[in-house]
Amino acid sequence: MDESTPKEKVLKKIRNALINKKDNPYSGLDLDSPIYNVEEEDLLVLFANSFTNKGGKFLYCENTEELMENLATIAQDNHLEPLFCSDPALREILRTAEIASIADAKELPQLKASITRCEQLVARTGSIVMSSRIHGGRNGYSMPEVHIVVGYANQVVREIKNALQELKSRYTTPPSLVTFVTGPSRTGDIEKTLVLGAHGPKELYLLFVDDRE
Repeated sequence: MDESTPKEKVLKKIRNALINKKDNPYSGLDLDSPIYNVEEEDLLVLFANSFTNKGGKFLYCENTEELMENLATIAQDNHLEPLFCSDPALREILRTAEIASIADAKELPQLKASITRCEQLVARTGSIVMSSRIHGGRNGYSMPEVHIVVGYANQVVREIKNALQELKSRYTTPPSLVTFVTGPSRTGDIEKTLVLGAHGPKELYLLFVDDRE
């Protein structure tokens, strides 16, 4: 009678596989070539098209002064003030632009919009890469109705794998959370009806600052 448990049977198979190794039948398999066709288009243009096609609102800023002008327009036209912002550098920009902001996360449930920076911008998918290292944490970009992101040209990468490589090289200890935000929050779970803002912001702005030389 076989007394071995299912767990012991699995472990036995693993031991046998480690002892009696077989040649790799797929030794010639190419795992390095790109899965998708490499676009010749400028990465900024590719990102902007992908981002807007996903429902994001892309605003090009030639410099910091234009960034402040666009921020003021968005905040005033949509009655978003005060913005949630715990990033010291962004808070200084908001102060200079005379845009009211609050840094206390306890006030988030009462605020309509937040503004954060990001880690990278993925050109092919139009995704914004966020992580736990971003000021404000996950609630800063998932709780408010409107999320405004400030991104820069030097953050644009072609593929998701490039973004992950950048994160790995940037941090000695990886962030505890990495999120790829692709357009406003949406779901079609209920009767296949598209609903915006079900699990996060219903509006997503990217203020893109062109810091290329």
